[in-house]
Amino acid sequence: MTAVGVPKTMAGVAEVEVVIAHRERATLRVGDVFLKIDGDQTRTDVEVEAMAMAPVPTPAVLWRRPPVLALAALPGTSLARLGRPSTASPAAWAAVGAAVRRLHDAPLPPWPGRSLDETAARLDAECEWLLANDVLPGDLVTRNRELAEAVFRPCTPVFTHGDLHVAHVFVDGDEVTGVLDWSEAARGDGLFDLAVLTMRHPERLADVVAGYGADVDLDVVRAWWSVRSLLAVRWLAEHGFDPFAPGYEVDVLRARM
Repeated sequence: MTAVGVPKTMAGVAEVEVVIAHRERATLRVGDVFLKIDGDQTRTDVEVEAMAMAPVPTPAVLWRRPPVLALAALPGTSLARLGRPSTASPAAWAAVGAAVRRLHDAPLPPWPGRSLDETAARLDAECEWLLANDVLPGDLVTRNRELAEAVFRPCTPVFTHGDLHVAHVFVDGDEVTGVLDWSEAARGDGLFDLAVLTMRHPERLADVVAGYGADVDLDVVRAWWSVRSLLAVRWLAEHGFDPFAPGYEVDVLRARM
């Protein structure tokens, strides 16, 4: 035994950190390796193929033995932590906007995404559930559902990440070093990516758009804030997360009032 009571054979073994875990999937970190465990191998197939296609930095795939995918850690730090203010510079946020634009300008992935009609049906079902179960005040749900209507308009699909929240984007100074978690990548509305990126940091929207470098309908971006939040409340609650936590989805919906 060592002085601190650890067997010598265990010296130097990295701790196992649970990054995220719920009923659908889990991500563990062991030293500089991330182990993603997903019961749905279709999601893992999408993730591996999307990372190979994306024109932005992504983690290196070390090995894959279903249901486990091993990825190398990215340099830098996440753009922000969920529920906390971002300490990244405006230039870093603009650099992320530029990276998102490169993704959206890339050739489309061969698999389709969810249509706007499907999104509308899901949204109506979630709003009915929120109201029927008194999860949120009626005026909060109704007003955000009205605001959400702006996303249902003709748009040209692009290569979207599909879950581009701040914890999935890594930066080092003002440089983007990588983007994680591509299992939701598909053809879709590019403004959805911008919305997920900024919904908890609305004060950074102008920086992201400046880096994105194209005409962006800000009303549609904000409408996606409402859509994303309304769709997420039940899922978060059922998977062990608190949508009422400061800065999370219910706060986003309240801010839209």
